[in-house]
Amino acid sequence: MGNEVLHRLAVVTAVACLAFPAATAGAGGARGYTFDGGTKQERETVVAALRASSFDWSLVPGPIAIHIVEGEPSRSIPHEIWLDADLLDAGEFAWGVVQHEYAHQVDYLLFDKEQRALLLKRLGGRDWCYGTPGLAHDQYGCERFASTLAWSFWPSPENSMRPTSRRDESAAMAPAKFRALVWAVLNPTTGLNVRKH
Repeated sequence: MGNEVLHRLAVVTAVACLAFPAATAGAGGARGYTFDGGTKQERETVVAALRASSFDWSLVPGPIAIHIVEGEPSRSIPHEIWLDADLLDAGEFAWGVVQHEYAHQVDYLLFDKEQRALLLKRLGGRDWCYGTPGLAHDQYGCERFASTLAWSFWPSPENSMRPTSRRDESAAMAPAKFRALVWAVLNPTTGLNVRKH
């Protein structure tokens, strides 16, 4: 190949990488997250979801990889979140799920054993997070925490995490009481780590 052909190939490759990056930096009140997959609109749905919440997601240390995959159930492990592309295509309906999954990162990366024990006692549940297999989703404290955070920091009628009965996992505490609890747990001396709503 001649130099001119190699130069053109390099330019085309560089333009393609800029137009279709494998991962892009996050926004929406969070720091240190990247996207893997997803359309521009699906990524914008994630950013909008995080912005809608009054929780300060920037407290969560990155990097957090957000994988957007068609047909993949939404779930989290430390530093990674998977979101169903089809769900994100529903727009605002998906915001509560995005916030729920990011709330798991708050648990994984900011809480210690004593804080989790306190939250389990206050939120209810039989086990914090899948240490006892076979329980119902709402019997795990970590799920009750994630759903209650999603609802309490974005208490909108449009939130898919909105409780419909007192037994729902997002109804573990009234939003104002839960926000105060999270504030106290994250910084027991001053409570400065979580914005008041």
